[in-house]
Amino acid sequence: MNHRHDPGTASSTTGEAGFVAGLEALVFGVLICVIGTLIVLNGWTVVDAKFASNAAAREAVRAVVEAPAGTHTSELQQRATNAAHQAYAAHGHAPGSVDVTPEGPLTLERCSKISIATTVEVASVIVPGLMDTPRWHVSSRYQQVVDPFRSGLEVEGWDGCGF
Repeated sequence: MNHRHDPGTASSTTGEAGFVAGLEALVFGVLICVIGTLIVLNGWTVVDAKFASNAAAREAVRAVVEAPAGTHTSELQQRATNAAHQAYAAHGHAPGSVDVTPEGPLTLERCSKISIATTVEVASVIVPGLMDTPRWHVSSRYQQVVDPFRSGLEVEGWDGCGF
């Protein structure tokens, strides 16, 4: 019996005959990988901005609550803004890009609630040149009560906080 190998049969291992059908799958797979990476990256930028915004709001309120007694409202606003910018910069962001908004009066009185909101604008990560960059607003709020037993604050007329 003579077993000759015919180069035209399917058992041939030379050439690129089997690769032609897989080329579009490789291109499609790379495209899916790139798009998936962009989606994950966009999601992470929003999560990271939320962490930074939370920290900025928390530190802004803390700066007001721990301010020296007798500090005026304009100084309290400035302390809050500076603390928020520093906290936002500590997360690796541009410090001036966070908006600090007090929600109510900034007064250092026993048991007064200090509430501050911070807002940041986050640009999405896209392939350059395809479209305008969409933007999202990420905001956080933080609230704290001025310590009722803090020294240096007005005592007259204080009847407790009702805790």
